[in-house]
Amino acid sequence: MIDDTTGGYEQIRYEVAEQVLTITLNRPERLNAFTRQMAEELIDAFDRADSDDEVRAVVLTGAGRGYCAGADLRSGGATFDYAEGAAHRDHGGQVSLRIFESTKPVIVAFNGPAVGIGVTMTLPADVRLASTEARFGLVFARRGIVMEAASSWFLPRLVGISRALEWANTGRIFDADEALAGGLVRSVHPPEELLPAAYAIAREIAENTAPVSVALNRQMLWRMLGADHPMTAHVLDSRAVQSRGTSEDAKEGVTSFLEKRPARFPDRVSADMPDFYPWWPAMPFRPLNPG
Repeated sequence: MIDDTTGGYEQIRYEVAEQVLTITLNRPERLNAFTRQMAEELIDAFDRADSDDEVRAVVLTGAGRGYCAGADLRSGGATFDYAEGAAHRDHGGQVSLRIFESTKPVIVAFNGPAVGIGVTMTLPADVRLASTEARFGLVFARRGIVMEAASSWFLPRLVGISRALEWANTGRIFDADEALAGGLVRSVHPPEELLPAAYAIAREIAENTAPVSVALNRQMLWRMLGADHPMTAHVLDSRAVQSRGTSEDAKEGVTSFLEKRPARFPDRVSADMPDFYPWWPAMPFRPLNPG
């Protein structure tokens, strides 16, 4: 049965406090090994978070001593045996793309080992922090498969192509210090300091920034990684600044600064995103003043 204390889920926990949502992978007896059900619950949780204006940031972590041991391998050699010719989309990729589309910033706290999908599903997050107990591995080639969860797009953009190739093609396990040196994580913390550090970042966002501006910033930055010319970013930036510049948030941001008081931003992601969001397909190149 579903336990209400988990937020209505079986394989994750969903808990909101002080405008921060904590999503906890919750199969500690299996080191939070990834399943199709977990993927579906994660996607639903991010849908739920996007529709809740009380959620300003998301912290993603694991229960017990691991973050995620990768795919659940209890099916043995048939684990990755998908029907030939079927229109297959890997479940990890569906989770990654849902995190990519999130309007709320996502902060990952690697509390322990993160292997395979345990790493790749986190690549679209905004910030990743690691415990000194964390270990990482892109072990796909050692299991006879390949990278998934859109990680061939995300990973080299985060850590560079050479580092991505080394980690993917050796499939070796590496520690938190190497993850830090490679740019996979922002910082490394003693276990008892990991979640407080993640929550400090989340609450800094929640207490000081305009929700709509944060949502737009994360989408603009991610999407411009694929742009082929800075003019594309200039067109998008110009349109976004023009839209935000006339908003109640902009008035409040300037007024609160001049009055030397905390801002109280009125706009909400659920109702006040500009009409050019979402940008899909990507905004085409065009002159700023056509005609």
